[in-house]
Amino acid sequence: MNNPFQEQLLKAGLVTKQQVHKAQKDKNKKNKQQRSKKQAAPNEVESKAQQVAKEKARQDRELNQKKVEQARKKAISLEINQLISANRIDRSEGCEVAYNFEHNGKVNRIYINDEMKQQVVKGSLGIARIEGRYELVPKATAEKIRQRNDQRIVLFDTQEQTENEDDAYADYKIPDDLTW
Repeated sequence: MNNPFQEQLLKAGLVTKQQVHKAQKDKNKKNKQQRSKKQAAPNEVESKAQQVAKEKARQDRELNQKKVEQARKKAISLEINQLISANRIDRSEGCEVAYNFEHNGKVNRIYINDEMKQQVVKGSLGIARIEGRYELVPKATAEKIRQRNDQRIVLFDTQEQTENEDDAYADYKIPDDLTW
């Protein structure tokens, strides 16, 4: 026995050997439980650290996906700008006719000549937006641009728009050469 107090109690006859042995056993159990709790606490810390690491990894993946998506959109935008710049139709000479069109809910104006206007109306030319201005492009180029980004192109198809049967003005066709 290591405890001098227990030895004195045994000599005085106040306790028996079994009681001393039981007290030591209980003390050892308590110490062992405390040690296991101390070891369990680091396990909890480790599990929390692992959860934090998993959450950070998930956030990093999402951020990386956003960066990849932004880079892809930027590359597409640069490709569209290159397509428009390479295939635009020059409108510098004799383009005095103002052609109004709707794009993204706004009415815009572009100056073209009569021949270009007829091609736009027929659908063989399209209007594309580049750096805040509009340019005329051939239909094939306009289709390529539309496949990449629908917001950057105004393309006039030759297909007739579906007419509403209840429209009271269905019999009155609007002329294509009407200027507003």
